[in-house]
Amino acid sequence: MDCHQEDIVRTLISSYREIGGINHVDCGNLPSKRAVSSLCEDLLHLMFPGFFSEEALSSDELEMMTNELVASVRQRLCIEIRRSLRLKNGNGAHDNTSEANEQVCHFLRQLPNVRTLLKTDLQAAFDGDPAAMSFEEIILAYPGLEAIAIQRIAHLLYQAEVPLLPRMMTEWVHGRTGIDIHPGAKIGPYFFIDHGTGVVIGETCEIGERVKLYQGVGLVAKSLAAGQALKGKKRHPTIGNYVTIYAGATIVGGDTFIGDHSTIGANVFLMESVAPEMIYALGDQEHRISTKRKKSA
Repeated sequence: MDCHQEDIVRTLISSYREIGGINHVDCGNLPSKRAVSSLCEDLLHLMFPGFFSEEALSSDELEMMTNELVASVRQRLCIEIRRSLRLKNGNGAHDNTSEANEQVCHFLRQLPNVRTLLKTDLQAAFDGDPAAMSFEEIILAYPGLEAIAIQRIAHLLYQAEVPLLPRMMTEWVHGRTGIDIHPGAKIGPYFFIDHGTGVVIGETCEIGERVKLYQGVGLVAKSLAAGQALKGKKRHPTIGNYVTIYAGATIVGGDTFIGDHSTIGANVFLMESVAPEMIYALGDQEHRISTKRKKSA
């Protein structure tokens, strides 16, 4: 078969003219996936200084390194936020520089608060996993901590109503870890995802303090049949404090609430609320859903 480049180009151009919606031409640049990847890596450096560096980092160098990295992140993030804001403000000639600078400054000032939360997540992982030998092992080798670190950072941009960028950040770490946490999810301190692969946490999910999830857990919407009509509505479950959810469990719906100190067993499909201090599990023999009150310690 002959392969004439001119014919290929002509048919593609014809497709571009006929099929809209998947072209982005005559508009400003969209955020760069490569730039977002680099930003995420550098933000992890800022959250955990010395852990992801090629060279050892001394305390004498810390201020200089932080100053250089913050300046670099500030400049590059401003570019990507300007690109994102074009979608929010229209693709015209409107100059988003001032708004983008304000967003970046506000974002950077909140990073110490994120580190405070991440220290609790690190502690939760160490306390909750007897296989953990050290904090260093958790930071370098536990995908759950990396996923929640990027989600907590992206959540700042989501709260600031920056389009596209926060979702791109959480999808970057999703690709690395297999853990899919929407940047809109509200997650309390001392959060631990053990193993992690296949965990899904939806946009309107709310998670309390000291919650532990195992691999394959889904905190998802009841039905997407209504599509865009559900935008802005509570679609995902609320998880109370001191809750443990075992592998493969799926908890569905915006009206579903899991009470404090409850345990959800493996492979449960749950569409109803669970009272505090309950165990909700599949029966060992009849494979039916059953509930029972925990025995007091």
